[in-house]
Amino acid sequence: MPAGLVISAPASGVGKTTLTLALARAWRNRGLNVQCFKSGPDYIDPAFHAAATARASVNVDSWAMDRGTIAHLVNRGADADVVLAEGSMGLFDGVAARGVSGTGATADIAEMLGWPVLLVIDPSGQAQTAAAIAAGLRDYRPGVRLAGVVLNRVASPRHEDLVRRALNDAGIAVFGALPRHAEISLPKRHLGLVQAEEQAEIGKLIDEAARFVVEHVDLDAVLRSAAGWSPQPAANGLNVTPPGQRIALARDAAFSFVYPHMLEAWRAAGAEISTFSPLADEAPDASADVCWLPGGYPELHAGKIAANARFRSGLRAFADTRPVHGECGGYMVLGTALTDADGIRHDMTGLLGLETSFAKRRMHLGYRLAALAAPMPGHQAGARLRGHEFHYSTIVAQPDTPLAVVHDATGAVIAETGSRRGLATGTFFHLIAEDR
Repeated sequence: MPAGLVISAPASGVGKTTLTLALARAWRNRGLNVQCFKSGPDYIDPAFHAAATARASVNVDSWAMDRGTIAHLVNRGADADVVLAEGSMGLFDGVAARGVSGTGATADIAEMLGWPVLLVIDPSGQAQTAAAIAAGLRDYRPGVRLAGVVLNRVASPRHEDLVRRALNDAGIAVFGALPRHAEISLPKRHLGLVQAEEQAEIGKLIDEAARFVVEHVDLDAVLRSAAGWSPQPAANGLNVTPPGQRIALARDAAFSFVYPHMLEAWRAAGAEISTFSPLADEAPDASADVCWLPGGYPELHAGKIAANARFRSGLRAFADTRPVHGECGGYMVLGTALTDADGIRHDMTGLLGLETSFAKRRMHLGYRLAALAAPMPGHQAGARLRGHEFHYSTIVAQPDTPLAVVHDATGAVIAETGSRRGLATGTFFHLIAEDR
């Protein structure tokens, strides 16, 4: 029977991902099969999980997915020895309005699956107060159980002793304490961690993190704290329709933000996926019946995208007869122009009139519920799509016909409606699921 555990924290930036990777690799080094998941709409962390475990990781999301979908996805851990769900943000952080099965909080997943929570606590700048925070998280929601705590970035043995004593007095187990260790810091950029596939030394970094955690954390005690878990039959699978039978998917450092469960659902429904690299000046497969440009970091490669004539002309020729869809960064590349952080304006493919600027930075972040005003690949007009938006680009112009009426999680209408022109469509949100 697999042992299930949720790894969370009071806030972002405390070390959840590093601890998840370290535990996964350490247990794998002991011969255990480890399956990871990511709670919430993060499309970067699953690739790190896969690097640590050699098993594909997927997202589970209580705002966008129903319980049957979550059960279907989590059941891939049925043959594992240990199943780890890495949280996002703080343990109870979600949106104000409930979605399909929750608010998107990590606590929803912990309660739904019955897995206890391993808290990562960074006591920098405090001592006994760290115990008060942990006790408050333990008692905040009755259906969420706390397994214990791992302390991260402890300043000194005296500091550790003060925090440990306070946690012990509160009846909270401390499984270990990690001193500050710069060598296992994961590099970041404006949308989160630098992607796993961009880091040549990621395997060595995870190995070092595992070695460090083995030295400072009682792995056996952590494993004993996990809950025995029997996968439940899922009443339904993923409610995802492929955008076409043969999909040309842009895939490289500029186009990489794809939820793994989406690709798996497309393939499970019988679709074939052929990848191409716009950065290598490749055009979409001429035999495909739809082209999909996911998000990523086009703003970091705008000059190269603008100069790659074969990609641009090939995509325009493809769009003359077949649908092309872009999400977020892919949507920006379908537009007329993109201004980079240095204020340099680069011509994009011109399939849509959208013009965006990264020089005028403003964060757009949150869940999105879109009612399609017209069809897009895989979905008919009137479909209600759930997704998530996270970018810093600003719309300079969005002159084409809106693709959808888009609301945030509170129900407020937002300006990022997506666009359509001819056979080209685009959205700023990344699709997670369609409402049933």
